[in-house]
Amino acid sequence: MGASRHGLAGSLVLAGTISSLLGSAALAQQSSLLLPSILVTASRLGSGIVGASTSVITGEEIARSPASTLQDIIGLQPGVQTRSTFGGVSGAGTTIDLRGFGAAAASNTVVLINGRRLTDIDLASVDFSAIPKESIERIEITRGNSGAVLYGDGAVGGVVNIVTRTGVGLPPSVKVGGGYGTFQQREGNLAANASKGPYSVSVAGNVFDSDGYRVNNAVRQRNVVADLRYAGDGGTVYANITADDQKLGLPGARRVTLTSSLVATDPKGATTPTAFANKQGISGTLGFTRMLANGLEMIIDGGVREKRQQAYSEISGFESSDARVLTTYSLTPRLIANGSVFGVPHKTIAGVDIYHAILNSNRSQKLTDRPVHRYSLNQTSVGVYWQQTLSVTSGTDISFGARGQQTMLSARDTFDGSAPGGAFETAALPLDTVDAQHALHLGIEHRLMHGITVFGRIARSFRTPNVDERVGVQSSPVDFRLRTQTSRDIEGGVRLKKGPFEVQTSGYEMVLNDEIHFRPDVFANVNLDPTRRYGTETSATWKVLDNVTLKGGFAYTRSVFREGPFAGKDVPLVSRWTAGGAVSWNVWDKYLVADAVVRYIGERRMDNDQRNFQPLIPAHTLVDLRLGGEYKNLFWSIAIQNLFDVRYFDYAVASSTTFGTYNAYPQPGRMFMARLGATLPP
Repeated sequence: MGASRHGLAGSLVLAGTISSLLGSAALAQQSSLLLPSILVTASRLGSGIVGASTSVITGEEIARSPASTLQDIIGLQPGVQTRSTFGGVSGAGTTIDLRGFGAAAASNTVVLINGRRLTDIDLASVDFSAIPKESIERIEITRGNSGAVLYGDGAVGGVVNIVTRTGVGLPPSVKVGGGYGTFQQREGNLAANASKGPYSVSVAGNVFDSDGYRVNNAVRQRNVVADLRYAGDGGTVYANITADDQKLGLPGARRVTLTSSLVATDPKGATTPTAFANKQGISGTLGFTRMLANGLEMIIDGGVREKRQQAYSEISGFESSDARVLTTYSLTPRLIANGSVFGVPHKTIAGVDIYHAILNSNRSQKLTDRPVHRYSLNQTSVGVYWQQTLSVTSGTDISFGARGQQTMLSARDTFDGSAPGGAFETAALPLDTVDAQHALHLGIEHRLMHGITVFGRIARSFRTPNVDERVGVQSSPVDFRLRTQTSRDIEGGVRLKKGPFEVQTSGYEMVLNDEIHFRPDVFANVNLDPTRRYGTETSATWKVLDNVTLKGGFAYTRSVFREGPFAGKDVPLVSRWTAGGAVSWNVWDKYLVADAVVRYIGERRMDNDQRNFQPLIPAHTLVDLRLGGEYKNLFWSIAIQNLFDVRYFDYAVASSTTFGTYNAYPQPGRMFMARLGATLPP
């Protein structure tokens, strides 16, 4: 009954908002205070959420970065941490962590492409290696809970929105390139754009092969992204298509005890020499925009995404495999209004998000065996949201918004005890549940004087358990039930811009209830005792000369238990101190450019060390360099990652009982990559 009232209330809010949008559009008039327009077809964020800590990574910065992966590039932003268990060199399987969620980072950060969710209802993090760098126009990062109003479930640590290029207004061109590097890395890239009148097309694709740093660590990756668009006088029709195929070896962990260390003696060895994880994905989005009135735009788009995965592992003589298909359907209509009411400029966005996901997962000893468990989970979420931004004075902007979301889940297990490995297992109990949640945002920005802006916000968000957390990895019995995680946070900061110098700094505090976390000691997902996060993040840019730019930042991040037996202890896998810096130098116009980055990751607790009694994962500092340039239609680069050949790992699982015993995942040492390509005009 409560869920029904909630859904009705959300519908009434939407209806009222649409009426106000239509009314304000009719009153829209020109104003010198009018807020920047929202890039609705690419992102609901537009120029950012008022009061929130945001940053943007441009396509040029991506192209020039010596970092080898998108995760490493994003990881240079203050407050972002990364973690890899595969030791891969393409970034496959690397997780980004906004604001200190450790092992659950992937489920607490929403990743979007062109404003639409890539984050699925399973536990797998978004694989950034499946997105060709050449297809990216920019990456928008919004930290904290405020993105939950616009994007819904899971936007707790923040939102990462990847905006891809279009061919609108571009002459026909083709850009091709290839590269070769350490560990037999081989890559090929292609990007093509064309437009004629109102029609345009943009296509980007890449292939990547590597033997990997460790035994059974090879990766084979194929990706393509395409955008087709018709831009008429009254609106736009667009279609986005993506496809990817990946084969990844899983070498497993290297064991460390007080008397021996495979990390030190045999870091490249494989504990699971036959394990693998393969996936194939395809997605399509179709949408259109239409100007309904002066300052009022309607956007309707929908899509389907299918992800197929096959995984196998053998540990200590026990075999397990998982073959699954996850299909997600979505429909996301919305209205955008820009205008002025009674002399007050405003931006308004309101819409409905409908997502329906179907997961079929077959668990067996081997992929060729008859499944012991056939898990079938269906989840439908309907969210209604509205966000308002007002420029109340020439120096003050405020924003406020709300989302109501209802999530319906049905979970079943078809059990076959006669299948290989099924004799000692039992079926999971069925589950049918309906959960109603809400998100809130209130933010303000005030320009004290020229170049100085103070900002602040408060927000609430939520995260429903994903399907993998409900199924878990334990053998039997499976319990689908988990409580929804909720979060409240507050943040304040200042932005300074004076000539060639820019700086942003902010502090925040977040309190969470029922945080969802995987416990390796019991092979199950649980709701934790209440937790707390707080910290500061600072970034700065200084254009020293016309051809030299410096960037840097640092963050202090604390994640602690508030109550229960671990009260006051650190949540595992979160570094308190992180920092980074970068220099870009146009040595000789565009013919020779040099870029360098340095990243410091402080020590952190190992996974499963809620007691905080095990040794810490050591801190490490990495330096990457890149030289590149262009001559006529040719371009080239030589990059070195981990210049000083630092031996490190950023993930380890500790024993819950024996001090000094843990499993770690070594990362690559020094790597080289040389690239050469050309832009081919028609």
